[in-house]
Amino acid sequence: MGASKTEIHTPSQLQIAEIAKVLSHPARVAILEHIAKQQDCICSDLVDEIGLSQPTISQHLQVIRNAGLLTGNFEGKRLCYCLDADRFNEFQSLLNQFFNTTAAQCC
Repeated sequence: MGASKTEIHTPSQLQIAEIAKVLSHPARVAILEHIAKQQDCICSDLVDEIGLSQPTISQHLQVIRNAGLLTGNFEGKRLCYCLDADRFNEFQSLLNQFFNTTAAQCC
């Protein structure tokens, strides 16, 4: 979405679009599922687990990070990731509210 048009949308519409972008690709969904299953931060096994190249994984991680769903820290030379549970819960609440208030009542 062009940056010049974002002002015509509500903050909740922009957040829902951001969530949709994260969830719109099966690789990002797989990455989120894999990270959510881990007990600790995950560093390097995403390439082996997801089956995509490192640059592709990095691009998907960037989209997920931009949405605020990941936290990370450096361990040596590697960046390790965990889900940001608070942000994940915010997204869940926002989506629940959206679906509960947009029930079709026509036709």
